[in-house]
Amino acid sequence: MSIILNIETSTKNCSVSIANKGEVIAIKELNNGNYSHAEVLHPYIEDVFKQANLSFDNLDAVAVSKGPGSYTGLRIGVSTAKGLCFAFDKPLISIDTLQSLANAAKITEGVIVPMIDARRMEVYSAIYDINYSSLRGIESEIIHKDSFVTYLDKGSVTFLGDGALKCKEVITHRNAIFLSDYFPSSKEMALLSYEKYKKNTIEDVAYFEPFYLKDFIVTPQKKRKPLF
Repeated sequence: MSIILNIETSTKNCSVSIANKGEVIAIKELNNGNYSHAEVLHPYIEDVFKQANLSFDNLDAVAVSKGPGSYTGLRIGVSTAKGLCFAFDKPLISIDTLQSLANAAKITEGVIVPMIDARRMEVYSAIYDINYSSLRGIESEIIHKDSFVTYLDKGSVTFLGDGALKCKEVITHRNAIFLSDYFPSSKEMALLSYEKYKKNTIEDVAYFEPFYLKDFIVTPQKKRKPLF
């Protein structure tokens, strides 16, 4: 057996699964429109072990979505994964969030553009072919009417993810297909993490950090004027 725990917390979808040789045998996830990861992640991990009738001792590895995505969400997922790896002496595997999101699209022609909302008209995106091979790396970009026009002029482009909804209002090309009701899930991580496990493509648990793509910016609070 190759039992891998997959953890996805990069967006509002908190998703946990256990897979054996890339096949999901237990999964639990919640997307209620809020970031509830801090409250539900650990109970969900316990739940999937119960579903699969397994214990932590059965684990061969822990996989975590590495980003890009929500700063807080990624911190919660990665810190949890690293804690489990330290506690049970298991290898850590990281999965590109946009790659696993792309794997949710089943198409026979054109290209896939997974998108994660980065607020306003900005998204994190990448481009993959129908076999999920990368055609363009991960970028942070402001969407406008001519975005991805090079690919759109050649054929169909399937946009998916929570960033795709707002792009639908701007990108009106006839070859654009929008699948907005998709979020990164631990379900699509399963096969990707298994392939990495077989190749022993693992991270240094002590030094691994999420891939934020952009620096986290804290907006300082405005100073209150004295009452007197």
